[in-house]
Amino acid sequence: MAILFTNGTLFDGHRHLGAGEVLVDGDRVVAVGSLAGTDRRDVEVVDLGGGLLAPGFTDAHVHAVQGGLERTRCDLTDGATREEYLRIVASYAEARPDLPWVLGGGWAMSAFPGGTPTAADLDAVVADRPVFLPNRDHHGAWVNSRALEVAGIGRDTPDPADGRIERDVDGHPTGTLHEGAMALVARHAPDTTEDEYYAALLEGQHYLHSVGVTGWQDAIVGDYAGMDDPGPTYLRAAQAGDLTAHVVGALWWDRARGEEQVADLVARRTRYTHGRFRATSIKVMQDGVAENYTAALAEPYLDRCGHATANRGHSFVDPGALRRYVALLDDAGFQVHVHAIGDRGAREALDAFEGTDPARRHHVAHLQLVDPVDLPRFAALGVAANLQMLWACYDQQMIELTLPFIGAERAAWQYPFGDLERYGARLVAGSDWPVSTPNPLEAIHVAVNRTAYGEDGPAGHEPFLPGQAISLESAFAAYTSGSAWINHRDDAGVLREGAVADLVVLDRDPFAGSPAEIGATAVVSTWVDGEAVYRQR
Repeated sequence: MAILFTNGTLFDGHRHLGAGEVLVDGDRVVAVGSLAGTDRRDVEVVDLGGGLLAPGFTDAHVHAVQGGLERTRCDLTDGATREEYLRIVASYAEARPDLPWVLGGGWAMSAFPGGTPTAADLDAVVADRPVFLPNRDHHGAWVNSRALEVAGIGRDTPDPADGRIERDVDGHPTGTLHEGAMALVARHAPDTTEDEYYAALLEGQHYLHSVGVTGWQDAIVGDYAGMDDPGPTYLRAAQAGDLTAHVVGALWWDRARGEEQVADLVARRTRYTHGRFRATSIKVMQDGVAENYTAALAEPYLDRCGHATANRGHSFVDPGALRRYVALLDDAGFQVHVHAIGDRGAREALDAFEGTDPARRHHVAHLQLVDPVDLPRFAALGVAANLQMLWACYDQQMIELTLPFIGAERAAWQYPFGDLERYGARLVAGSDWPVSTPNPLEAIHVAVNRTAYGEDGPAGHEPFLPGQAISLESAFAAYTSGSAWINHRDDAGVLREGAVADLVVLDRDPFAGSPAEIGATAVVSTWVDGEAVYRQR
């Protein structure tokens, strides 16, 4: 049966069209505009109630299985303080006395002095079994003393080449593991079963549909930070018909290996690609994050007194080797998706894309710090800027763990959305969930206002570098047509005749209201290939 969306306004993936109607037949949009003469017999009418109809959001950088798994375990994302996290852990462990390990995650670094929680705190609530809890950005983990004991981590344990064990003044581990050090404990945790991963994917998918997401790029399809490769889980769901989203998997580049893994990646691309899942991208994590001083900077981090240290962060892949690897992947027909937080990390990624084929639609994600001289290179190289818009605001993590250690000049280089757009870069958008909420409306609010929803005005924070704000149309476009484009779905992310009917219905038109209320917008329903996959209760 055909479906007519009426009594609302439209955004077509690029522009706000104002009032209009959309007719869908099967999995395609067949008409857009004023459809007063449409025969409405045998047509399902969806009353938009004055809300906005837009192409479904595509999340260009997300970890859906990981996010879903955390929602089914000890989920700390609803907490905000040390006390709240400990209360959640204690309650979870008490209700599950037979679990051999307490697993989950989602804590914020800003809740703890220096961003480093302690084993002693966890020991006070769970001492009888190991606890392993990655933080929201999954670049560090909080463990208790029992976990350190099981892993054999002590004063004499060396830091791995790609990580660091947080220690006290005497060298004893204190309970926070950074980057590659997480694996020292994670390898001892119980294996997650195939059915647990499958349930996690379905939970993550449902949650993403509930915020209007109809497709995404999973940014790590491989073994990482205690998680097994989710590729088999996606393949199982695609073969069973349970994958209701259109998904591109970014196969993980193992930084402990070299170019010999390209052949393996080609084989995995063939093995995993089926139906709505395509394993056609490669994820390279070039650096870490600023909060634990592993983001790659051109000049050193500062200490608490504002003096330069010896630390410039980590380039997880040698820059010269990265150029060789990217060229090989480009020749093999892969898109390359690079994590780059620091200015040096972003430059190394751009250097690696010199001479590659723009048709691959390579992209760099996060881009917290970009040297102004590198901004024009995105458009010149045909490399997209993959923005995590939600992060471009003042919060405790920014104020306490970033700004003091990068200095005023570099602080002004952060999240340069406006400059990237002015230099002609193609903007795409993603959430990095479970690092932060996958709700595109909250992220779009920040992109336009440079404040988090509800935190602007006299009672909240001032706008963060407001000159880097982008328009509401640009932010919506990045999350719809932009991110669909990065997934090579040119007939999605748009409202036009012949386009795929991946749609989202919003409860209001954010273009018609105050910019301060963009974040209040809610999803009424989400549609994939003309079928409703979520309806607000």
